Amino acid sequence: MTQNDLLARVREDNIKFISLQFTDVTGAVKSVDMPVNRLEVALDEGVWFDGSSVEGFARIQESDMRLVIDPDTYAVLPWTPEERRRARVFCDIYMPDGRPFEGDPRGTLKRMLAKIAERGWVYNVGPEPEFFLFRRNGERTHPVPHDVGSYFDFSADDEAVRVRTELMDALNSMGLEVEVGHHEVALGQHEIDFRFADALRTADNVLTLKYTVKAIAAQHGLIASFMPKPVFGINGSGMHCHQSLFDAQGNNLFFDPDDEYKLSRIAYGFIAGQLAHARAMAAVVAPTVNSYKRLVPGYEAPVYICWAQINRSALIRIPRYTEGRHKSTRAELRFPDPSSNPYLAFTVMLAAALDGIDRGLTPPPPLNNVNIYHLTEEERETMHIAELPGSLTEALRELEGDEVLKDALGATTYEAFRRAKWAEVEEYRMKVTDWEVERYLEVA
Repeated sequence: MTQNDLLARVREDNIKFISLQFTDVTGAVKSVDMPVNRLEVALDEGVWFDGSSVEGFARIQESDMRLVIDPDTYAVLPWTPEERRRARVFCDIYMPDGRPFEGDPRGTLKRMLAKIAERGWVYNVGPEPEFFLFRRNGERTHPVPHDVGSYFDFSADDEAVRVRTELMDALNSMGLEVEVGHHEVALGQHEIDFRFADALRTADNVLTLKYTVKAIAAQHGLIASFMPKPVFGINGSGMHCHQSLFDAQGNNLFFDPDDEYKLSRIAYGFIAGQLAHARAMAAVVAPTVNSYKRLVPGYEAPVYICWAQINRSALIRIPRYTEGRHKSTRAELRFPDPSSNPYLAFTVMLAAALDGIDRGLTPPPPLNNVNIYHLTEEERETMHIAELPGSLTEALRELEGDEVLKDALGATTYEAFRRAKWAEVEEYRMKVTDWEVERYLEVA
């Protein structure tokens, strides 16, 4: 979309305000709103803002930064009232001297994608973000599921169905190609899947889905949460990511008709690279203290580092091949969760995969028809099955030693991410939780 196309669309849609959006290093969406009559100037000159106030962006003495609008990301925010209709665009971040800001998460992913563009490749991702809808429970938020449904349940009068269909309609209007929406396993848990696209557009779409779900849920008096494990004892929320590499002609580089699993050497290297870097990747794709309360045995979340075709306890699953659908050959990475910054998550996922391809790594044999959760520790050691980190602390230490992933993030982004996450670990370490009070108050 050209600048003139964007200006025409804004007039046609009767937009009153434009939200210029970007994320901080943790994935929180930041927004600068301006009247629509300032859009033409903003397109020509950008919009200046104080980067020192944003997590991981800049020191006080170098705070001035410029937002540059990406017109292709224009979308109307369908929940806004007609008389104050708003639209959004995502922005890239630049320094005063015109250089792209190295700590911009969206720019970090764009730099990684530029490397494979030189090979004529496209990295496609199809994520499956899960989330909970909760009722408010007094002034404090204690999670109370808003329904009693379970996996794929249907009810003609279910409030959850009405909210979910409204969400899907809104997301479609914003440019996401929604494929399915359904109830997930846990009470109050849902999933909306949208069609795969190149990684940059997909990352934009993940952010769009998250704040759209939150906005529309709030209109129904509900709280939408993408927290990985909001309720003890039930399934947490993941964001399984279906991945593939295509060439510029639209051929799926993962497909080999002569292989037992229909996988090419590129696909095997891709899988091997992600397995090799999985423990360090965890810090970015499962980046909160709470993430590691989801990644435990017994709740369908992966814990052990292996791959398989039909085994959903594996870290990477290869969906079964259907004759004539070679473009659907893909690798499903199952341990990312929706608390991650999608730009940074896709960056390290691709970096790990490329390292496997470039080094000619080969994954171990797939663990089909083996429930890894039922193996003893000795059996797993014999089969050389490693585990994901058990905490954010452990994951961050793994990331510190992984030069491939650190190089992909870049020094500025990595340092900002590292500072933010160690601060989170330290704050959590000092907090006194309800569990500790219940456990120790009267017996200590």
